[in-house]
Amino acid sequence: MIGAGSHMLIRSLDRGAMIFLIVVGAIAIAVPTLNLLVPPESPFHVSTYLVSLFGKYACYAILALSIDLIWGYCGILSLGHGAFFALGGYAMGMYLMRQIGTRGVYANPILPDFMVFLNWKELPVYWYGFQHFPYAVLMVMLVPGVLAFVFGWFAFRSRVTGVYLSIITQALTYALKLGFFRNNFGFGGNNGLTDFKDILGFNVRSEATRDSLFAISCLTLIIGFLVCRSIVASKFGKVLIAIRDAEARTRFLGYRVESFKLLVFTLSACMAGIAGALYVPQVGIINPSEFDPGNSIEAVIWVAVGGRGTLIGAALGAVLVNYGKTYFTSGILAPYWLFALGGLFIAVTLLLPRGIVGTLHHWSALRRDRASAAAEDGVTEPLPAE
Repeated sequence: MIGAGSHMLIRSLDRGAMIFLIVVGAIAIAVPTLNLLVPPESPFHVSTYLVSLFGKYACYAILALSIDLIWGYCGILSLGHGAFFALGGYAMGMYLMRQIGTRGVYANPILPDFMVFLNWKELPVYWYGFQHFPYAVLMVMLVPGVLAFVFGWFAFRSRVTGVYLSIITQALTYALKLGFFRNNFGFGGNNGLTDFKDILGFNVRSEATRDSLFAISCLTLIIGFLVCRSIVASKFGKVLIAIRDAEARTRFLGYRVESFKLLVFTLSACMAGIAGALYVPQVGIINPSEFDPGNSIEAVIWVAVGGRGTLIGAALGAVLVNYGKTYFTSGILAPYWLFALGGLFIAVTLLLPRGIVGTLHHWSALRRDRASAAAEDGVTEPLPAE
C-alpha cells in the first residue's frame, strides 16, 4: 500500500512540481550557507534579517497551501484560516514561554512574566504540559484540528455553503481575537507572548538557530506540498474536485459530501497550525492581532494572485504578495500599500482570473490542444508563436 501511494505521488509530480521542489530545496540550503559561511562584507552574504524574512515567507506559503487545498480543490472559501494559523502559533509560544523559567523579569520558575504582573497565583491547567516539546507539537496540530472539526461538523452537516460559510469563518476568527485580547484568558492579553529565549535548548536569537528554523520551514513547505499533491491526485482528491464543481450531483451519486469536506477542512487547519508554529520563533512574538480577519482575507488574496487550484501558485502568490508588502511598507511608499494590494487583486480578478500559475497552465493546455488538432489534420509545420 505504501509503495502504491509512493508510486501515485511520483506520477502526480509534473515538470512544474519537480522544479518547485528543487528550487525550494536549493533555497533551503543556499540561504543558511550564504548567511553562515560567507563574510558580511561579501555581496553574496545573506543577512540574519533576510533569513528571518524568508522564513516568514515560507510559513506564509504553507498557510497558502492549506487554503488552496480547501478552496481550490473543494470550493470551501474560508475567510478565517488565520485563526488556525494563530492557534498553532500560540501553542508554540506557550512552549517557548515555559522555557524562559527564572530568566524572566520576575524570575518566577513556573509562571510567565505577564501572569506574575497580573497577580496570577498558579499556572492555569491548560498550560500544563507545554514545558515538553512533543506535547507542544501535538497541541500545534490538535488544537486547530479539533476546532476545525467541531466547526466543520456543525457547518457542513447544516449544509452551510458559499458566502454564508465564508462569513461564519470570519466571525469565528473575530470572536477568537476578542477573546484573546482579554487578560483573564491567560494568553498575555493585548501584548501576547514574547521575550522568548530558547527552543530545544538553542538560543532563538542566534544565527545558527534562525538558519535552522528557516531550513525546517522550507522542508515543511516541501512536505506540505507533497501531502497536498498526493491528496489531489488520489481518488479522494477527484471526489473533492467533483464536490467543488457540482456538489448536489456528487451527493446524488451517493458520496457523503459532508464527510469529505470535514476531513479536508480539518487537515487544512492542522497545516495552518504548523505554519503558525514555525512562524512564531522566527518573528519572536504572537499576539491577538494574528486573529485579525484582515489577515485571513489577505491570505486568500495570496492564493487568488498565484492561482487557486494549482498549489504551486498558492505558494508563489504568498511569496510575491508578501515581498510586495515588505517593499511597499518601507520608505515613502508605505502609505500606498493598501492601494497597491487592492489594485493587484482587482487586476488579477479582471485580467488573470485563474491567477498567475493558473493562467500559464491554461495557455500551456491551449497550445497542446492546438498542436494535437494540427497533428490530426496533418499539419506538420510549426504553429506561430503567440
